[in-house]
Amino acid sequence: MLRAFGTSLRTWIGRSTKNRISAVLVGMLATIAVQSSTATAVITASFAARDLLSGTMAQAVMLGANVGTGLVAAILSMDLHWLAPLMILIGVAVFFRSHRSRGKGIGRSILGLGLMLLALRLLGEATAPIRESSLVVLMLRGLENAPIFALLFSTGLAFLASSSLAVVLFVVLLGNGGVVTPVLALVLVAGANLGGAIPPYLAVLHEGVEAKRLALTNLAIRAAGAVALTFGAAYVAALAAPFWPSTGALALAAHVGFSLALLLIFLPVLGPVTRMMERLVPSMPEDMFGPRYLDDSAMGSPAIALSAAARETLRLGDMVRDMLEGSMRALETSDPDMRAELARIEDQVDRLHGAIKTYLARLGQEKLDAEDMQRASEIMSYAVNLEHIGDIIDSGLSDLAAKKAKRKLAFSAEGMAEIMAFYHRTLDILQIAQSVFLSRDPELARQLVGCKVDVRRLEAESAERHLERLRARRTETVETSGLHLDILRDLKRVNAHLISVAYPILDGIGALSDTRLRPASDL
Repeated sequence: MLRAFGTSLRTWIGRSTKNRISAVLVGMLATIAVQSSTATAVITASFAARDLLSGTMAQAVMLGANVGTGLVAAILSMDLHWLAPLMILIGVAVFFRSHRSRGKGIGRSILGLGLMLLALRLLGEATAPIRESSLVVLMLRGLENAPIFALLFSTGLAFLASSSLAVVLFVVLLGNGGVVTPVLALVLVAGANLGGAIPPYLAVLHEGVEAKRLALTNLAIRAAGAVALTFGAAYVAALAAPFWPSTGALALAAHVGFSLALLLIFLPVLGPVTRMMERLVPSMPEDMFGPRYLDDSAMGSPAIALSAAARETLRLGDMVRDMLEGSMRALETSDPDMRAELARIEDQVDRLHGAIKTYLARLGQEKLDAEDMQRASEIMSYAVNLEHIGDIIDSGLSDLAAKKAKRKLAFSAEGMAEIMAFYHRTLDILQIAQSVFLSRDPELARQLVGCKVDVRRLEAESAERHLERLRARRTETVETSGLHLDILRDLKRVNAHLISVAYPILDGIGALSDTRLRPASDL
């Protein structure tokens, strides 16, 4: 489901959380769609980490996700195993007949549902000897007299399985077989709900403080509910006995009721709970240059992952713009400290480029269609070109500005005006390149390639005027001759890297010729 509809699902979650009630419904429906509260938690945490969702709304989504996983358990507990072969057949057929990632994702989801139903049937058959084992019965009966150990045992099972759903359904089977008593079944359900909150927390440990707060708050809420249900299990079992005489049905009802109770208790007080967690887990100093959008949770959905890599590459372009503007100021003001600042930004450019490259390399391990492969190649190419521009500014333009400041040199008024005009045109071209990279618009790509004419003209005209001033033996021109021509050369190289972002787009529509060289017969 994430592969097929991941982008739409994430957009829907981000836009449909205007109030707590809608956030709860979004979390519940998203979890029913993907059959995993952990997946919903990771998506929601990634939004919280990027300030796209407030802590209160994100936690409301999580409360809804917990209810959703309870409803999924209720659906899967029905006798639907006869659907398994049909769904497996349909899933395989849809997967192999589809040529796009969405169609293949739908095929995978249908196949996965079929395998889940088959697995539940096999689980019931495989646990039959366990349910009949006197040793297992004796061990479980011993846990009934040690509710804390029973809670920890069930928590550990859910953590190892990375799913509260699997453990709850296992408890339902044990209850239907008469292996566990109603009181023990309730304690095991409490532990399953607690253990199911641990994988989301571990999954978002490196997603940022906001994501960590969200998962930790969800873990704390479930822990409070699990402890309360454990110590009140006998009372709850006696109260529920007239309604659910079967232990298996009681366990299933308790799983749904557990999440509903937490929803009713904590939804009205999410504001104070969120503020308390903000004090317990304070914000760390923000890493301004570290990756912000490279979302590991999106690896299962290539469209989302490529979108994240593209956004990060646009950030890389913004950092290169800062370097260009900094080197321009360094030439204008002869600021000796600017070189160190440019070197610092260039180090961060290298770091971010490496993160993007690694992210795309990891994504390459997933099954990508031709369109996704093309986009991944474009992102990688543009990121490499931006990193090269950073090197040109750091080792070229920055060094030239430092030489100018160290030697106390000054360009002629005309020479400085020409260099500044070239800089401003380069910044304009960078803006167009960013737009081309984002939109992939062929007409805008043509416009960008057309800028090569402006670049060649600016360089040629400035070089010619510089030589005229040099022939006139103007002192400031003689002293800065090498610097002037080197700056023109480096800016031309920068523009060549920027304009190259248009070539894959134009090549894809057949708008490029193989060579600009005329045949010898035409000369």
